[in-house]
Amino acid sequence: MFTHEKFEAYQIAIEFSQLSLKIMDEIPIGHSSIKDQLKRATFSIPLNIAEGTGKNTKADRKRYYAIARGSAMECAAICDIVALIDENLNRNTLVAKEKLVHIVKILSTICSQV
Repeated sequence: MFTHEKFEAYQIAIEFSQLSLKIMDEIPIGHSSIKDQLKRATFSIPLNIAEGTGKNTKADRKRYYAIARGSAMECAAICDIVALIDENLNRNTLVAKEKLVHIVKILSTICSQV
């Protein structure tokens, strides 16, 4: 097992990614740009967490965790937009946003430590 796989924020990011893929599949035709944006922001979260975990210095780790946190916040905003596009996706986006709240809290705590 890799170190990043033990990190709770990474585990939740993978759970969120699974939900996000389902949401992407349900986004109506004609909204490919928001679907693409969600895909890129979603994948950025676990990828940056994993890369940050592999860095040697605290400053480098924080930088990657801050990028992951920003991507999580971007995903939350995209979920809001997706729910506006299709009301039927509101329940899925709310569940996804709950995961994002946990990720942001963990990463914010780490990034605020000096």
